[in-house]
Amino acid sequence: MAIILNIETSGSPCSAALTSDGMILAHREDFTGRNHAAALSDFIKYCLDYGAEQGLRPDAVAVSLGPGSYTGLRIGLSEAKGLAYALDVPLIGVKTLELLATRVMFSTDAVDSDSILIPMVDARRMEVYTGAYDFGMAELMKPGALILDKDSYAPLKASGRPILYFGSGAEKAQPYMDGCVYVPEVEALAVDMVALAELAYAKKEFIDTAYSVPVYLKEFQATVAKNKVL
Repeated sequence: MAIILNIETSGSPCSAALTSDGMILAHREDFTGRNHAAALSDFIKYCLDYGAEQGLRPDAVAVSLGPGSYTGLRIGLSEAKGLAYALDVPLIGVKTLELLATRVMFSTDAVDSDSILIPMVDARRMEVYTGAYDFGMAELMKPGALILDKDSYAPLKASGRPILYFGSGAEKAQPYMDGCVYVPEVEALAVDMVALAELAYAKKEFIDTAYSVPVYLKEFQATVAKNKVL
């Protein structure tokens, strides 16, 4: 029975959860915006304090690796690395697109097991970070950055299988997803990391505590403010 501290900071919400054997022991979430730097440490402390009161100590730390917010991912991974090192426990990396897919798989009623799951994380303008998965979490489309247009996901649509799409980038994809099912309000949260984190722990699929980096899927592009005319 592995006790895992889960950290999720890839999107607008910030969350942490202490889990064991598929159960949520303690969790904290913030949905007010990109408040990760201010909120995450307190959320982690709450989960660890709860565990200490119950005589429980984490066996591993799991963190969502992205894609998503560059700043949020760096904050989450930095906290996770520090905790894993201090607690002397392994570090687990959870891919955010797979996290979103499993959230929909387990929480959406009456989903056909033949469905294709398409998570979309918002990027700039009409671009999303995306991939496609079946119910066995096999990749049907390699994760990457995609500019949405009428031909987006054409091979998947041509398969005739039911398609569910969701995530922070899914709303703007609606004009191009005729015949597909939009699942609203799907955000990546630490409480939904349980299945993937426990599977990785059982398989001993750990990431390097010192040198692991977020999964950005594309190069970071900094913007320069235009000079104002006085």
